[in-house]
Amino acid sequence: MSQSRMCQKLRPGETFSGKQGFEYFEGIAKETTGSHAICMHLLDIPPGGRAKAHKHATHETAIYVIEGEAIMYWGDKLENLMETKAGDMIYIPADVPHLPINTSDKPARAVIARTDPHEQESVVLLPELEALVAS
Repeated sequence: MSQSRMCQKLRPGETFSGKQGFEYFEGIAKETTGSHAICMHLLDIPPGGRAKAHKHATHETAIYVIEGEAIMYWGDKLENLMETKAGDMIYIPADVPHLPINTSDKPARAVIARTDPHEQESVVLLPELEALVAS
């Protein structure tokens, strides 16, 4: 039976460095399970952690905040601010610039799912937006 026809179970273990500037726990992706249209990872954002401004070209993102809190700037010029906390579900449409920051003194943990089986393939860094959000 091919890998794509098998149900599989994973546990977060090894981490990888994402283009966005965070360490992600390996999860469901084409590289680990042979998935074709989805990936799902666990992310811990340390206190004070800040991603690089980015978007996911042609791929939608869904996030479930398990613990902690963070903020996310979003929009073409990162002009919108969303506050998030444990229990929140967040939807980010494809091609929408965003920049999450953990402004608290405790880690934030979230499950992230995306309609990109490669996870990092659709990440587009937007360094021209970095200065729009004060450190």
